[in-house]
Amino acid sequence: MDVSSLSVSPVLPMVGWSAVLLIVHVLLQAFTTSAEASKTLGASWNPGPRDVGFSPSGKVAGRAARASANFRETYPAFVALALALVLKGDAAGWGIAGAWLWFACRIAYIPLYLAGVAYVRSLAWVLSMIGLAMMLLALVF
Repeated sequence: MDVSSLSVSPVLPMVGWSAVLLIVHVLLQAFTTSAEASKTLGASWNPGPRDVGFSPSGKVAGRAARASANFRETYPAFVALALALVLKGDAAGWGIAGAWLWFACRIAYIPLYLAGVAYVRSLAWVLSMIGLAMMLLALVF
């Protein structure tokens, strides 16, 4: 395998953009939790040692935390499959389509979860799992 061909894989940039999406989840969770904690425990909680445990009880902060946890459940599988497709050298077709499906659905999942949209949010999750399955099929076959 020619190592220079790895850098032209269309899946590789998806790994980078997925890291950006992870950062968005982390920041969204942090900002909403900090805002809620500041109202409940005071402004000194956030920069302090956080000795007092705090779990968000508000809708938005709680949903942001759950959406982030949900993302982190599938993120390792996406990275593993994407990098395996890059190493396989054939990321066209089902592999790249699955990566884009997973990525688009994970982006859509954030506002759907924060807004409390029930069935469409679940559909976005199911479609993201189908995206992972497409990547797996492209890797195996």
